[in-house]
Amino acid sequence: MAVKRVDRTEPARLSREFGRVAALGVILVLAGLIGLVYTGVATLTSMFLFGWLLLVGGVVGLLHAVQARDSGFFWLGVVVAALNIAAGVVVIARPEAAAAALTMFAALLFLTGGVFRLVGSLVVRGPQFGWTLVQGAFGLLLGILVLASWPSSSKYVIGCFFSLALLFDGLGLVATGFGGRKIVGMVAERQETPTAPTESE
Repeated sequence: MAVKRVDRTEPARLSREFGRVAALGVILVLAGLIGLVYTGVATLTSMFLFGWLLLVGGVVGLLHAVQARDSGFFWLGVVVAALNIAAGVVVIARPEAAAAALTMFAALLFLTGGVFRLVGSLVVRGPQFGWTLVQGAFGLLLGILVLASWPSSSKYVIGCFFSLALLFDGLGLVATGFGGRKIVGMVAERQETPTAPTESE
């Protein structure tokens, strides 16, 4: 019985890549768990990251605007880039104030979203009536709780959301990495399945 020769380098490479994805997921999960424990530090960290993203994005946008200065969107690009740079500088210089403003904005979003979901579910009464009602009530309650303890809630709300995002993104990467390695192993094993001998053999 002959064994079909296969190239093992490609499955091995894919397995290593998925292993790196899983390792990155583990790092994000650990960062998310640490952030949930130290929400104040996570809030300041997320604000600094947000500020630097705005600053770098503004500088890049300004460079693009200068390169396209002959177009009709030059001044619009300059204004948008200047606003991003100014916002980035403010967020980096005053992370606590920026966190308080974003917390207020998030609470208002929760409130308005919850009210719209509640009213919409009561008016439409569609097949997802119960689920939409629960979502609306939860959003309304969360908005009220955040606003009731504002501005002290700004010390942990943004950090909590940031840490939860890291946690769930990390879990997704871990699942993708281990699932990908399993699939690659199954495919490689099937390729190495012995083939039936021919009559000439």
